[in-house]
Amino acid sequence: MSWTPRRGLTPLPIAVLAAAGAALVALPLAGLALRTPWSKAWAAVASPVALTALRLSLVVATSASVIAFVVGLPLAWVLARSRVPGRTILRGIVVLPLVMPPVVGGVALLTAFGRRGLVGAPLYRLLGVQITFTTGAAILAATFVSFPLMVLALEAGLRAMDLRLEQAAVTLGASRWYVLRRVTLPLLAPQIVAGFVLSWARALGEFGATITFAGNLRGVTQTLPLAVFQELQTDPGGAVALSLSLVAISLAVIVGLRARFLSAP
Repeated sequence: MSWTPRRGLTPLPIAVLAAAGAALVALPLAGLALRTPWSKAWAAVASPVALTALRLSLVVATSASVIAFVVGLPLAWVLARSRVPGRTILRGIVVLPLVMPPVVGGVALLTAFGRRGLVGAPLYRLLGVQITFTTGAAILAATFVSFPLMVLALEAGLRAMDLRLEQAAVTLGASRWYVLRRVTLPLLAPQIVAGFVLSWARALGEFGATITFAGNLRGVTQTLPLAVFQELQTDPGGAVALSLSLVAISLAVIVGLRARFLSAP
């Protein structure tokens, strides 16, 4: 008698490996919860340093997501609908920050936007503008690492879209911008939301590129992950409490996308 796959029946080896995979994620989170000094947790999370870092993190993550959308939508359009040569190479370059070590990303940003960088040197020499070690540098670093998530989400939505709907609007006399505002963007709304949430969450947790390119200046570039790192040097309990707060924010993001990530097919 042959075995027939069906829902609800999981072979024992697969169940064991699945449990190991779940434990790989769950155990560190459980460790955070168990090691958090709950009697001091609120004081650590509500401290001026933590609140300043949290406020800056929200500003950086939101700004990075907006910038990623503004420049990511046209790029996603090119990748999804144009026939320009080299699209595969272009897509590879766009996706590269996802697999690039964050510290390497920070070094790359320094070579481009530092005081001696390709763009940073002329800016500093001609206009006296220094990008590094500013809040703008933290936003740029967060945008760099989160940008691919926005582009990939928008490109997937544009590829899946039925072009006949846009073509029908054109045949009825709609202008290109009217079609974009009233047809394309509304149809793309789920992917826009997904891109915003994913890029925002990635920007919120950015550490390596930020500390390399923007530094760790309290109130200027010290986001919450950087505050956790600094707190870990002097107060491990406080660092655990701050880490748990970041986990809570990330969990809230996932719950917000529960229809996309958590619902069973």
